[in-house]
Amino acid sequence: MVSNSAATPSPALAFESVSFGYGARPVVRDVTFQLAAGEMVGLLGPNGAGKSTLLRLGAGTLCPARGVVRLHGEDVHRLSRREVARRLAVAPQEFSVQFAYTVRQIVELGRMPHHDLLSMPQREDARAIEAALEAAGVEHLADRVFNDLSGGEKQRVIVALTLAQEAPILLLDEPTAHLDIRYQIEILELLRRLNGERKLTVLAALHDLNLAARYFPRLILFRETIVADGPPAHVLDAGLLSTVYETPVRVGILRGQDHLSVLPPGQDNPLVWQPGKLSSGGVAMIHVIAGGGSGELMMRALADAGVTFSAGPLNAGDSDYTLAQRLAASSIVEPPYAPVSAEGLAAARMRMVDARAIILCPTPLGPGNIVLVEEALAARRAGHKVILLEPTALSTGDTDALLATVGARDFTTRGVELYRELLESDCLVAKSVAEALQLLG
Repeated sequence: MVSNSAATPSPALAFESVSFGYGARPVVRDVTFQLAAGEMVGLLGPNGAGKSTLLRLGAGTLCPARGVVRLHGEDVHRLSRREVARRLAVAPQEFSVQFAYTVRQIVELGRMPHHDLLSMPQREDARAIEAALEAAGVEHLADRVFNDLSGGEKQRVIVALTLAQEAPILLLDEPTAHLDIRYQIEILELLRRLNGERKLTVLAALHDLNLAARYFPRLILFRETIVADGPPAHVLDAGLLSTVYETPVRVGILRGQDHLSVLPPGQDNPLVWQPGKLSSGGVAMIHVIAGGGSGELMMRALADAGVTFSAGPLNAGDSDYTLAQRLAASSIVEPPYAPVSAEGLAAARMRMVDARAIILCPTPLGPGNIVLVEEALAARRAGHKVILLEPTALSTGDTDALLATVGARDFTTRGVELYRELLESDCLVAKSVAEALQLLG
């Protein structure tokens, strides 16, 4: 019989209690984290925090003073450099050549891990090079001299080089450094596309917190050790960032956006609505139904807007519960992985009756929480305002598209039908947290 542990795939990259220093100066202290295959993770921290050192440890070019780095379950320092290069590619912050190499010649370097010194290029090498040039959008530059390119073009060529390696893991050290905003967005859009299409595992050190929030579903805040690790709504905490970067910041959601933004302090910062703006007759109480991270941006937006809210029931340990504990006026808790209890359902019903509105976030639907959707439908039929937060809905009038997105996360036989009945009862649909806030007005 095969054990469960044997059937579980090893992480793509794992740091296990890793420490490292230059001389007597510690740079990385007791770092433990894992990257699952196909994850896209942003590594944040100020200059000198040790981000580049951490990437070099991950690539095996530096050896930990303590701990171990594992590449697909194997100690990276027990693998040959060629084997490491077949599994992991690195896009450095600086890349320069002394000769007039063309773009194609630069990208051809990515095939070196697949050959020894005496072997000749094969047909699959030509295929991989052409595919890398096309994927990075630099095929039209193939015959240009690399040193004559702009910064953004060079960075795309470096990404093409790493793609030619055909390694499943990509480490990038400040891929958007020294680029104007157009090229920053182009590089990050490219990485997101490659992550989606090729299931490429990406770990990128970044300085721009706003771009990190937009493009990376998981962030690691790092300063010699891991300060925070999780989705943007958890990591981009004003208190944490102010401490780590040693400067005051504000965190909120800009008008019309669906991701967190980090701004300097000041009354004129354009974060959505100041406290109290949504409530003309006193404090508004909203009840949020969420789970599995589906409510993080909504709860953050409500808190930024000064709107008090309740949430739950949520399972202890759920990322939404962790955030609700910090931001909600009250939250209903259930044990980890437990279904909604009779007591929890009764508490949620009371919150919904007292609420000015109920916001149903796009949480996965299972036998344990489907009763909350039933309660939301009952509340709507009783005349309460119910808002469905559905960011992937094509339009508020496209019922079939909305129900299709619900069906993709419905693990019961009731979810889609309940949502259909909610729509037929004239509930409101918001395609963004900003739109949900407007519907509360």
